[in-house]
Amino acid sequence: MGASGAGKTTLLNVLTNRNLRLLRVEGEVLVNGQNFGESIARHSAYVQQDDLFVGTLTVREHLIFQAMLRMDKHLTYEERMKRVAEVILEMGLTKCADTVIGVAGRVKGISGGEAKRLAFAAEVLTKPALMFCDEPTSGLDSFMSQSIVSALRDMAEGGRTIVCTIHQPSSEVFELFDHLLLMAEGRVAFRGRSTKALDFFKRAGLQCPINYNPADFYIQNLAIVPGKEKESREKVSAIVEQFSREARTMDATLSTGYSIPPPLVNEASRYRASWISQFRAVLWRSWISLIRDPMLIKVRFIQSVVIALLLGLVFYNQTYNQEGIMNINGAIFIILMNNSFSNMFSVINAFTVEQHIFLREHWNGMYRTDIYFWCKTIAEAPVLVFMTSVLVCIVYWMIGLNTDPKAFFICLAIMILVANTAASFGYLVSCLSSTLSVALSLATPLIMPLVLFGGFYLNANSVPVYFIWLKYISMFYYGNEALSINQWADVKNITCSPHVCIPNGKAVLASLNFKEDNFLQDILLIIALMVFFRILAFIALLIKSSRKT
Repeated sequence: MGASGAGKTTLLNVLTNRNLRLLRVEGEVLVNGQNFGESIARHSAYVQQDDLFVGTLTVREHLIFQAMLRMDKHLTYEERMKRVAEVILEMGLTKCADTVIGVAGRVKGISGGEAKRLAFAAEVLTKPALMFCDEPTSGLDSFMSQSIVSALRDMAEGGRTIVCTIHQPSSEVFELFDHLLLMAEGRVAFRGRSTKALDFFKRAGLQCPINYNPADFYIQNLAIVPGKEKESREKVSAIVEQFSREARTMDATLSTGYSIPPPLVNEASRYRASWISQFRAVLWRSWISLIRDPMLIKVRFIQSVVIALLLGLVFYNQTYNQEGIMNINGAIFIILMNNSFSNMFSVINAFTVEQHIFLREHWNGMYRTDIYFWCKTIAEAPVLVFMTSVLVCIVYWMIGLNTDPKAFFICLAIMILVANTAASFGYLVSCLSSTLSVALSLATPLIMPLVLFGGFYLNANSVPVYFIWLKYISMFYYGNEALSINQWADVKNITCSPHVCIPNGKAVLASLNFKEDNFLQDILLIIALMVFFRILAFIALLIKSSRKT
């Protein structure tokens, strides 16, 4: 316990070896004389102050996901589900078990108190031998606070060690704690049995009034009061010095009957679940989260249909004459660009929005970085294919592009490849960015040079030598050339005008400086860029996850 800013959460972070990137920590943390190091995360649970969830899942689905990845490998699916049902009942989540957790401002879900209980439920699933709780009662009413702390006490009496920070509990809740560590400005003001704290403060010259909540009394005397900073710090310093003088005696009175620590497990992997189990669970969650997001499915589908109809009406039923050449080339590039931008921006939030959830779960030893990355991209692939197909199927025939069915399916395949390459570029931006706003700010400036050198705004042979490298990493250039070859290669006759005459499709390609022989090469290079961007995105995510946060 301690006033705000006393260092309670920092202490828990040090003990659990988490969230230490901005701290310099000296010394070591021992569990019954053994240094667990980073493996302490494997043998303990940590209920943190901020609740992080994938909001499109239901309460039950969230707990099932946690059970599949955090419970012992030897447990069967039925045993895991039985434990999930037990925890739902114990934590009072039965009423909201099949309610979605919710996303602030987008999807209505469970209440704040239910969210706190859900965070707690996810950690007690595994019946951990060592448990850390950072203010587990915040946001809860007095009845639920007492029930949760009572459940913690029952766990402790069953042979587990429970370490909590708590901010001004009620007198009933305070009485449930056995040992007390009072903190003030990062220093220890008292450590010992909670029943001995009043006597200590009395020796320090501070008498707790009769019928007064001891917890409130301790906090008031250890807080730095605004406007009275000097007097408050002098009082705190006196209390800390008093405890320092009595420390040896206090240590002698502490109980040594702590719970049996979890055994050291010398395993190569810090993950409880196998690679296949991790992949199956993360892919399941990624897919459910995706299809339940109304912004992704409904809005994107409507967007694809509306844009397809708009472009189809603007370029409706083109004829093969000199004006039609310009119109068809413009239509091809606009469709290509719109398809790429829509798919890039649809995935740009893929890793930024869930970044904190991913990092917390990854460092909890739930799943590997590569599994999270591939599951996210695999789950989103069908949506990319579907939305691209909707766009192309509508706009292709309205414009009157090459009527050969083979040419249509080739065009669709190229568009799907370019869409996935643009999505790979979006994944890269997402993995490089710390927040969604940063990702959105970076995306357009980074992709616009690739658009400029796509062979439409600037002739392929007119690219300045110092920018030639941008042409070779532009999916727009390869996609535009491949689509143009698919459209024009077999066109034999184009109506001439009095002033200009491009007589056939091969002449159109020559005017664009596109070579028919490059078709297969363009396809292979689009695929290569898709793989290249995804590898870079994965490396960026791997670097991000390797930092201790």
